[in-house]
Amino acid sequence: MMKQMEELVKLLNKYAHEYYVLDNPTVSDKEYDALYDRLVELEKQTGVILFNSPTKRVGGEPISAFKKHRHLERLYSLDKATEFEQIKAFDKRIRKEYNEEIVYTVEYKFDGLTICLTYDQGMFVRATTRGNGVEGEDVTAQVLTVKSFPLTIDFKGKIEVQGEAIMRLSVLDEYNKTADEPLKNARNAVAGAIRNLDPKVTEKRRVEIMFYNVNYIENGEIASQAECVKFLRNNGFKVHPFFKICNGISDVMSAVKDIEINRKSLDILTDGAVIKVNDFNLRNILGSTDKFPRWAIAFKFEAEEVTTILKDVIWQVGRTGKLTPLGLLEPTELAGATVRKATLNNYGDLMRKGVKKGARVLVRRSNEVIPEILGTTEIYSHCEDIVKPIACPYCNTELVEIGANLFCPNNNCRQRVVAKLVNFASKNGVDIEGFSEKTAALLFDKFSVRNFSDLYRLDREAVRGLEGYKDAKTENLITAIEQSKTVSFANFIYALGIENVGRKTAKDLSERFSVLDNLMRATKADLLTIDDVGDVVADCIVQYFASEENKLEIDKLLSLGVKINYQTQKKEGAFSGERVVLTGSLHDFKRDEAGKIIEELGGEILSSVSKKTTLVIAGEGAGSKLDKARALNIKIIDEDTFKLLIKS
Repeated sequence: MMKQMEELVKLLNKYAHEYYVLDNPTVSDKEYDALYDRLVELEKQTGVILFNSPTKRVGGEPISAFKKHRHLERLYSLDKATEFEQIKAFDKRIRKEYNEEIVYTVEYKFDGLTICLTYDQGMFVRATTRGNGVEGEDVTAQVLTVKSFPLTIDFKGKIEVQGEAIMRLSVLDEYNKTADEPLKNARNAVAGAIRNLDPKVTEKRRVEIMFYNVNYIENGEIASQAECVKFLRNNGFKVHPFFKICNGISDVMSAVKDIEINRKSLDILTDGAVIKVNDFNLRNILGSTDKFPRWAIAFKFEAEEVTTILKDVIWQVGRTGKLTPLGLLEPTELAGATVRKATLNNYGDLMRKGVKKGARVLVRRSNEVIPEILGTTEIYSHCEDIVKPIACPYCNTELVEIGANLFCPNNNCRQRVVAKLVNFASKNGVDIEGFSEKTAALLFDKFSVRNFSDLYRLDREAVRGLEGYKDAKTENLITAIEQSKTVSFANFIYALGIENVGRKTAKDLSERFSVLDNLMRATKADLLTIDDVGDVVADCIVQYFASEENKLEIDKLLSLGVKINYQTQKKEGAFSGERVVLTGSLHDFKRDEAGKIIEELGGEILSSVSKKTTLVIAGEGAGSKLDKARALNIKIIDEDTFKLLIKS
């Protein structure tokens, strides 16, 4: 099961990179969502979230072509439900915290691109994409061509509003009549319009934005989702007319059914309904997980199915060596997209479903998203059995069979090495800017780059001799590699690619053990003292540092000039042991400045109030976070007390 999760994580991250960073999606949204749902299911079954799982994420990373912008408040994605029983379970969990009938709201879930607009002094300041939820891409120039939002509003404080950029289906049809290259669907059309460097492209596609949320509001109080929608309308934002206030879960399910029936007649692409707790005070009490708010859920509609001919099966090899079969289909239309590929989990799944070349197979798009081969509906006389591979299709190494899965045991297999290099160079790793899967493959082929340390031995003149690598591109790569030599301890741990060690665990390890030598000597018992590190993760860490090969590679990295920056480790001071949330406006400090002071004095900065929070520093205009802190009986201090603690 762990091997299946690793392969899913690798595939999903590849697709997300192609979609969000390269603007060149190779799979449909439906395909991605089905793989994502399967990963979520496996994570629930195992209780493990892999180090680079896309479920940690609210998304993809900002691209370097756009200026980056940090949101005033984090933008969360929503947990999903596909059955009404899951909606009932959602309601039951909430009523454990608040033993009364809950008032909910139900709205359409539009299938577009999330946009966040910032206003200050009543004037539009910027527009950004959601990005990874914390930091997005500044797309102000593109969004300025959109005419469905106001440039000035009545509210004069600082505010962020959230909406969905959409392209109407009728507009898409009209656009395609004269387009040199017709657009496949409205979702990709609007994403390409907003995330295009040329604002003229955005203007031609006649993008609109439907607003539904106030993500941050300064010195202003909004008490409910109903008030939020009213506020948006009153300030000139475009809001879809369908908005239901529901007394209890029965009303919610009735409203969702109305959406499911009526959505087909809409001129807007929609893939579900969004259910939210109406009362903001209750939302503050319920809080959020690392991924989703506990007070909202998205109901996604049932899968659509179709039959088509399976032309062939190819085998993909992941970072861990697992082989995954991918079905190549006779192209067919399904839920508004052309389907050419469909997933199969492993060789055992392929055999269980009786899949054969030339057979007619049943294909499903889970939640209107991704194709999966469910089984075989017709087998003809000309059909051929799928030949079980004996050797790796990339390196020709004899395969190993474990349970229902086939594995390539060759650690030097090109596909496996490329994936490891990409992880090492990623933003959460040593952060080699511009380093891609294509770059890793080229370096593997031309210079036999197999290990992380090989990157730091690259010869500038040799790189310049590569096809397409003229002076500027060569200098960019060599400079980026050189700059990556100074890396934080947490990022260095992540870059090593230790199984099941993600960004958060890497940070926890860096704080717990302070320096690399301490971590390398840590016992399983030492590791289990860290929150969220269990037996599986601890075993992976111990096994990694027990490997002589891994220790030798670390020595090589350090000898080649890689320097680990330990300065971010916790210090002793007035805030030692405190988990602090800053809210509201401080007179004498910018929020970032106050945060740095707290960290220098031993504290840890949190973005939201939860049961783990030990201290809230409340400035002027503190709102929902302050309310939640009071509800949870968390210690609260003002700016004057904060100053006294600093001086002490």
